[in-house]
Amino acid sequence: MKFFEGLCEIVTQALGLSASWGHGSHLQQPVGPGPFDAVQPIQGKQPFRVDGPTPPHLMESLFPTEKEIKANERLGNGAPPKGGPLPPGPIFAPPNSSPGFSCNYTAMRGWKHTGGVGMRSAWLEKPIMDSDSTGGIYNIFTNYDQYAPIGVTRKYHLNVTDHNINADGMNRPDGGKTFNEQYPGPWIEACWGDWVEITVENHLRYNGTAIHWHGVRLLNSFEHDGVNAVSQCAIAPGDHFTYKFRVTQYGTSWYHSHYSLQYADGLAGPLTFHGPHSGDFHVALDPYLFGDWSHNSAFEDYSAELRAPPARLNTVILNGRGYYNCTNNPNPDCTSADKVPAPPIYEQIFERGRRYLLRLINTSTASTFIFSIDKHMLQIVAADFVPIEPYYRDSILVGIGQRYHVIVEARPSNDLIPVEEQNYWIRITGADGCFSIEPGQKGNDKLGIVRYNRGNTATPTSKAYGFNKTCADEPYESLVPVVPWEVDARDHPANSVDPDYGDSFEVAIDPGNATHAVPHGNFTRWDMVNASMWLNFTDPVIDHLHDYSWNPEEYALITENYTVDDWVYLIITAQGTEKQRAEGKHQYIPVAHPMHLHGHDFVLLAQTHKLYDPKHLSDGTFNYDNPPRRDVVLLPRDGYIAIGFKTDNPGVWIFHCHIAWHASSGLGLIMRENEHKAKLSPAATKEKDRVCKNWRNWMGNEKNWWNQHEFQEDSGV
Repeated sequence: MKFFEGLCEIVTQALGLSASWGHGSHLQQPVGPGPFDAVQPIQGKQPFRVDGPTPPHLMESLFPTEKEIKANERLGNGAPPKGGPLPPGPIFAPPNSSPGFSCNYTAMRGWKHTGGVGMRSAWLEKPIMDSDSTGGIYNIFTNYDQYAPIGVTRKYHLNVTDHNINADGMNRPDGGKTFNEQYPGPWIEACWGDWVEITVENHLRYNGTAIHWHGVRLLNSFEHDGVNAVSQCAIAPGDHFTYKFRVTQYGTSWYHSHYSLQYADGLAGPLTFHGPHSGDFHVALDPYLFGDWSHNSAFEDYSAELRAPPARLNTVILNGRGYYNCTNNPNPDCTSADKVPAPPIYEQIFERGRRYLLRLINTSTASTFIFSIDKHMLQIVAADFVPIEPYYRDSILVGIGQRYHVIVEARPSNDLIPVEEQNYWIRITGADGCFSIEPGQKGNDKLGIVRYNRGNTATPTSKAYGFNKTCADEPYESLVPVVPWEVDARDHPANSVDPDYGDSFEVAIDPGNATHAVPHGNFTRWDMVNASMWLNFTDPVIDHLHDYSWNPEEYALITENYTVDDWVYLIITAQGTEKQRAEGKHQYIPVAHPMHLHGHDFVLLAQTHKLYDPKHLSDGTFNYDNPPRRDVVLLPRDGYIAIGFKTDNPGVWIFHCHIAWHASSGLGLIMRENEHKAKLSPAATKEKDRVCKNWRNWMGNEKNWWNQHEFQEDSGV
C-alpha cells in the first residue's frame, strides 16, 4: 500500500495536479462548516438545494486555507477563479446506488469524477488549467477527518408506525415497528460531502421515538445524534423532528431507534455514504443487514432477560428474511394462527470473473455473527467507516453495530464443476458464546444462496469452511487504516487512566437490591461507572448544557474538557485489575461486549486478554502508530480495550454496549466533551424545546401508556 501510494503521488504530479495524494492538502475543502445552521441562508442568500442553482456563498469552500477548523467556525471567502467561470462539477451515479440516485458536485466548478472500475480509489479531481491555476484531488488517501467535497442537500422522510412483520414465517401483528411500513427500513443514501435532512414522524400508539445515525461523525451537531434523554426528548406520538448533519465520511452504516429497545422490534435500516474504496470491484450490491429475530416484542423479551437471563431469540434473518424451523419443534408458535409461509430465501446471481462489493451490517439484539460464502474468499477493505488496507479471509466476524466492506470474486474454489451445479450457501453463523438463539434453530445458518445460473433453483450442497468461531474481533494487525493517524500523545494522554481514580471503567454486574424502588426493581443490572445508567425521559442531558453542577449519579456522566488537539484515552475492562479483583467489590461475568462510541472514530490503542496495568501505556502493549480505527469494538471477555480520540467534537455523547439487553440494563456512560464549547442556535433551541414540551404533555397523561402503572422499564436507550 505504501508503494501504491507513492506511485499515485508520482502519477498525480506527472499529470500536473498540484495536490498531494496524501492527507493535509490545502486544495481540499475543510470538513466544516460547524452546526448545520452554517448552510442556512447567509447574507440573504438561499441555502444550497438539489433542485436549486449553485449559491455563490458555497463557492468559497473550493478555495480553502490550511487554518485550523474550530468548533462552529464558518468557512471564509476564497479567491475567485481566474479567467471567468469554470464548467459545473460532475453529476454521476455511484456503483449500484438506488434507481435515480446521483452524486451531485455541480458546485465544484472545474472538477471531474475520476472513479470507476479499475480506479475505485479515486473520486474527484480538478486539473490545472490556463484559466485557473488551482488543482486538487479527493480520493482514498484524502484525510476525510479534515476535508470533504461540496455536495448537495438530500431530504428524506421516515414514518414510524406499528406494523406487522413476517421475517421468518411468523407474523408479528403486535410489537412490530417499521420505517415507512417496511423492514428493513428504506435505504438512505448520500455522497461524501452532502448535507442530509431526515424528517421523522412518530405514528406509534404507545411509544415515543428517537432515531440515531450509527457511526456518523455529526461534527458540531450533537443535537442531531438521536439518543432519547441525552441529545433530545423523545418524539411524541403525532409529533415530528428533522435531523440534520454533514456527511464527512463515506462507507456503510445503519440508522435505528435509540429509544429503549425499539430497534429490536424492526426500527432499523441501511445507510450508505458513497465515496472511494481501497479495493477494486465491478458491481456493488445492496447492503446486507443481518441479525437475530424474535417473535415477541423486545420489551417482553427484556422482561425475561431481567428475570432469567439470557433471553433466547427465535431465529436469524438476512435483509428481513429467515426461516423458523418447526420440524419436531414444541414451540407453540408452530401451531399458532400467526404461522404463515416464510419469505423467499435471499438469492444473489454472480457472473463468473466479476468482483462484487458486499456491505455487511450486524443489526442484532444480542448476537455476534460470522459471515461467509461457501467456496469463496473475502477481501476486506473497510471496517465501520474506515477504509483499510485490503486483506483476505474465508469468513469475517461482525459484532453488533459493526460494518465491513468486503469484495468477493466470482471464482469459487471448485470452479471446474458445471455451472448448473454452482450454487453456494451464504452463511450467517453464530459466534461461540455470543449467540443467543433458541437451541433448535442454531444450525439454521444458511440465510442466502449465490447462484451462477439465473434459472437454477437447486438447493446448494456446498459445505462451510472450517473457520474459527471464537467470539473475537478481526485480527488487530489486519485492520490497518489507509489514512494513517499517529497518536502523538503516546503514553501521556491529557486525562488520567489510573484504574482507581482515572478514566478506567469496569464492566461489571450491579446485584439486585430489595430496597430498589419501581421502576428499577430488585434485578441484577450491568454498569461501568459504579452505577447502572438510568435516564429520565423528560429531563434530557441537552437541557443542562453548560451546567456542570448538574450531575445525577444515575446518568453516569463523565467530563472531558480539553483542547481540540488533546488526546483522551478510555480504558474499559471486563475483569478489572488484579487489585480490584482482590477487593471483591464487583461481580465480573466473562462476556464479550460490543462497545460503541457516538460522535467519533476512535483509535484502538489496545485490545488484549491481559488484566489492565498502567504500565501497558509504555511497555509496548499500546500501539500509537496508525492503530485500528472504528466506532464499535468487541471488549474481550477476559481482558480490556483502550481507545483514544481527540476532544474535537463538543457536545454530549453516549458510550455503551450494543447488546440491547445490556444497554437497557444500564451498561453505558455519557461523556460531556468540551460541553462549554457546544452551541445551539436559537432555531435549534426553539425546536428542542418544542419537541420536549410535546413529549412531556404526552407522557404526562397516563392514558397514553401501555402499562398505566409503570412507564419506564429500562435505562431509556
